[in-house]
Amino acid sequence: MAKYDSKLDLCFSALGDPTRRVILERLARGPASVSELAAPHDMALPSFMGHLKKLEEAGLVTSEKQGRTRTCALAPDAFAPVDDWLSGQRRIWEGRLDRLDDYVATLMKDRKA
Repeated sequence: MAKYDSKLDLCFSALGDPTRRVILERLARGPASVSELAAPHDMALPSFMGHLKKLEEAGLVTSEKQGRTRTCALAPDAFAPVDDWLSGQRRIWEGRLDRLDDYVATLMKDRKA
């Protein structure tokens, strides 16, 4: 059984919400203030801050306060845990599909013989 990774769970949970994915897409273009990030969303600021908190807890976003302005940015290597997990899954499934292809090729060869 695979080792339990709570960091990975937090990442997938954070990515599971469309509002948070829009925030991440915006931050992919560069840092932004909370008010700039919140502007396109039709929700109260406390609700929006909850989304940012979830992204920070997952390690996807960092924020810093300078004066009265809080600026958010994508965390360095933010998607590394997700990328590592997906790469592992890709290797597993590519191996399975290669074995299936070999099996089907053997069946076809046996059928022709």
